[in-house]
Amino acid sequence: MITKRIIPCLDVKNGRVVKGVNFQGLSDVSSPIELGKYYSENGADELVFYDITASAEGRALFTDILKEVASTIFIPLTVGGGINSLDDFDRVLKCGADKVSVNSGAIRNPDLIYQAAKRYGDQCVVLSADVKRVGGEFRVFAKGGREDTGMEALSWIKRGVDNGAGEIVLNSIDTDGVKKGFDLEMLDAVCKIVSVPVIASGGAGKAEDFITLFNTLPKVDAGLAASIFHFGEVNIMELKKQLAREGIPMRI
Repeated sequence: MITKRIIPCLDVKNGRVVKGVNFQGLSDVSSPIELGKYYSENGADELVFYDITASAEGRALFTDILKEVASTIFIPLTVGGGINSLDDFDRVLKCGADKVSVNSGAIRNPDLIYQAAKRYGDQCVVLSADVKRVGGEFRVFAKGGREDTGMEALSWIKRGVDNGAGEIVLNSIDTDGVKKGFDLEMLDAVCKIVSVPVIASGGAGKAEDFITLFNTLPKVDAGLAASIFHFGEVNIMELKKQLAREGIPMRI
């Protein structure tokens, strides 16, 4: 069986890791360099680094901090925020990223996924989708969850995979930071329409939420979380041992 992955996420604003609820009310947490090093040494399977205001502020991702984070960790690194062109992919990969996550940039230019997959390979291109329920449908949001695109999420995600996205990060805005469990309904809908790895993001509050996630939706490849790891509510290595005891395949 393919091992499941546990992935901490660094939401970076002005050079600091921050966390909010439902993408709102951001508060300062820590240094991304210190936190990244800690996770690399303490059981994380991968690390995600998002420059969360790059798209909304219309600027390029901060590469100086990214380079420092990349140089201090020894696990795969996915990077996103302000990725709008192949030049952005190139710049971020040269800073040490293993995979590049694209969201608002792909919404503006859907061909970007195809172009990037063709140049760098599907395994390098991650489609990150910020999704919220609106009027009975799953709707895609852009600019860090600030802007309703009006696009239906499932067809958008399928289109991204058809264009070459090798992985999906599904961020449920409805459950983000609420700590009541992952958005199983939304994740199930996505898993049914794609064959690439799906990473669940938004809603983890305790270790049992990961057990429920993987037992309920075996097709989900990874669980991503931020605040419960940042604030020490859940220890990643302890979580992975607990998951392994439940029969969920883990790299320990």
